[in-house]
Amino acid sequence: MNSFDNAAFREQFPILKIKVNQQPLVYFDNGATTQKPQCVIDKYQMFYSQENANVHRASHTLSALATHSFEQTRKQVKNFIQASSIKEIIWTKGTTESINIIAQSWGRDNLKAGDEIVLTQCEHHANIVPWQIVAKQTGAIIKVLPLTADGFIDQLVINEMITEKTKVVCCAHISNVLGRINPIEKIIARAKQVNAISVIDGAQAIAHQPINVKELGCDFYVFSAHKMYGPTGVGILYGREELLNRMSPYQGGGEMIKTVSFAQTTFNDLPFKFEAGTPNIAGVVAFSAAISFLQDWSSDIENYEQKLLEYCLAKLTTISQIKMIVEGEPDIPLISFVIDDHHNHDIATSLNVYGIAIRSGHHCAMPLMAYLKLTGCLRISLSAYNTFEEIDYFIECLDKIINQEDSLPQLTENNNQLSDDIVSLFSKAKGWDGKHREIMMLGKNLNRLNKDRRNEKSLISGCESLAWLVFDKNNDGVYRFTADSDAKVIRGLLVIVLAAFNDKIAKEIHAFDIERYFEQLGLIQHLSPSRGNGVHAIVQRVRQIAR
Repeated sequence: MNSFDNAAFREQFPILKIKVNQQPLVYFDNGATTQKPQCVIDKYQMFYSQENANVHRASHTLSALATHSFEQTRKQVKNFIQASSIKEIIWTKGTTESINIIAQSWGRDNLKAGDEIVLTQCEHHANIVPWQIVAKQTGAIIKVLPLTADGFIDQLVINEMITEKTKVVCCAHISNVLGRINPIEKIIARAKQVNAISVIDGAQAIAHQPINVKELGCDFYVFSAHKMYGPTGVGILYGREELLNRMSPYQGGGEMIKTVSFAQTTFNDLPFKFEAGTPNIAGVVAFSAAISFLQDWSSDIENYEQKLLEYCLAKLTTISQIKMIVEGEPDIPLISFVIDDHHNHDIATSLNVYGIAIRSGHHCAMPLMAYLKLTGCLRISLSAYNTFEEIDYFIECLDKIINQEDSLPQLTENNNQLSDDIVSLFSKAKGWDGKHREIMMLGKNLNRLNKDRRNEKSLISGCESLAWLVFDKNNDGVYRFTADSDAKVIRGLLVIVLAAFNDKIAKEIHAFDIERYFEQLGLIQHLSPSRGNGVHAIVQRVRQIAR
């Protein structure tokens, strides 16, 4: 649809050739992390095979090579975002640590009781929690900018909310849930008018548009390498040199010092003052390749991603049950939606059976979910290595999942035999596709709990989806558990777990080999880590009750 060579771009990413559940991988979770091109993987391996040594601290050749590569990447980042000096580029573990450094190193020294911290309704937890902590430490007050119906920060109240009492304004450049480019230029300008500092979370923006921090005029801009085809564990904190010089170090240790005695320590110059201990050297060096890769392709990527976004939105609108969580179209290929009468975790789990990776849940934006009156949603986030054919396959599978109707499995009414029935049922299922279908069908066998029994007391802690467990115990000490969940997949898993434990006394419950049971079913290894943890949380709760 344009000059962009998608096939050549895809060829750079070895992971796109793998299969998931016997299906070709379709990776639509790029907002969480992007996949890595071969040049980044090679650079990472090159460092450990040819240059591995600690940086800045030795006189030998390997250390000199490592230090040169490490500092060259810092210069590359400085040029990439148009900073004024390499002293303004601080290495961190990621966006989250970068914000924590600002909150603690600047916030603790400059905020006092009654000062105001202005956030927005669309912030990631990483740009909320650090400010809550420093507000509690200093007595500062948090205020929140509202959103319009189409998910943008409401510009009509910016001047009203950002006042002389405001000392810091923290804002996502692009929301990780809504995909909207926020009016950060106006927010930064207003912050300057009232002598407040501005902190911009660029985690979602950095891979989709060029960034010039001097033109933006922000005081701090933070982002992560892993969202722009780079390695995990590498973050960038850009800060104006004058501000960084006045800030206290965030951590103490090696590298961030000039002199140390038991009486007094003097701190190193920028940028090293904020880089205590051995950094992620290999990750930083490999990040150099990611920047070069992105620069080589960036002129073609943006237009292609826009075409993907428009195509995917058009396809999604053909499914009547889909509802976008805000009005209008996103600015980057990141789309969040809900589906009538289907839990978001059920949809994501079912799509995984077809090899399709999307994100479900609150997306580390629980205040935004509450603001939109949602418990969670589905999010697909596309990259330039995705294809129109993948979107077609995704829509086909999604439509199949939404409209799928299967007959209920026939299970015995004798609970002592039920676990054997389930093992037999699963042994006949073909692959994980068949087993997943059986789990969803088993959930339909579960009688729903009355709403008054779904409460905080019966809530199972550790389950990603809401799940509740109640029980009765007769005079012979025999337990009968009843459970429910807002997700069909969890209801199916509850049937499987309770089949192992119902109509048993406490001794039998604790003696039952649940891991062998799960092994017979071929269950846990196919569940996501969070879903597997949820199953074990159910087991743990049952055993706590049956003490």
